[in-house]
Amino acid sequence: MKTLYRNLILIFFLVSLIFLLDFYQKEVKNFFYKISEPIQKFFWRAGMKVSNFFETISEIKRLKSENEELKLKNQELLSQIANLNEFKEENENLREALNLGLEKEFKISLAQIIRKDPSQDFILINKGSKDGIEENLPVITPQKILVGKVYKVYKNYSQVKLISEKGVSFGGKIVGKEILAEVSGQGNLKIIFDLIPKEKEVLEGDLVETTVLGGFFPKGLLIGQIGKIQKSDIQPLYQAEILPLFNLDKLENVFIILEF
Repeated sequence: MKTLYRNLILIFFLVSLIFLLDFYQKEVKNFFYKISEPIQKFFWRAGMKVSNFFETISEIKRLKSENEELKLKNQELLSQIANLNEFKEENENLREALNLGLEKEFKISLAQIIRKDPSQDFILINKGSKDGIEENLPVITPQKILVGKVYKVYKNYSQVKLISEKGVSFGGKIVGKEILAEVSGQGNLKIIFDLIPKEKEVLEGDLVETTVLGGFFPKGLLIGQIGKIQKSDIQPLYQAEILPLFNLDKLENVFIILEF
């Protein structure tokens, strides 16, 4: 009987001990949670911020990659548009040349200007010896305005000396008048109509065209328009400024006359 009583007391003690341990364990955990709550919140929020930070970086990288792809596509589209504009301009120039009947007068080749140097009075075109281009061939606009002549020829390119280049000279005449004189380049896009006989009256606004004199150019190509006239009472000859009819800034394509 005593043994049973001791066993019951022992069991009660163990149950009580387990209960107390569980109670104190919960209290200890609660106390720990309470103390650590601010710290856990701090690290949790910091963790969220770090996570958001790396997500933001990842999103920035993705957007940057997409932006680069869009830039490349945009560049491709711009290149296509530029090519279409070039084809359109070339077609317009060809159409204008056909309307003027240039192909009936001359054997011509269309070329694109790829470099301009007004200070040296020359341009570079994208046609060369492989295209049948030779030195001294006349170069004109689609409107049949004289630009210059081929100066140096390479395989794929040619250098064109403008009629304004210093040292260039050839015969010219006033359109509709029997007034012949010398067209002379002065450099820096300046041209003069020189050695005009004093008895011949040249007026501002008169047009100047090529003649067969000299054999450099076919006759009837427009050169420019008379500007300022310089006369002297004691000199038998006088000169006048020629204003070029082509605008080098806007000129993009030219024709080379292969045969005339």
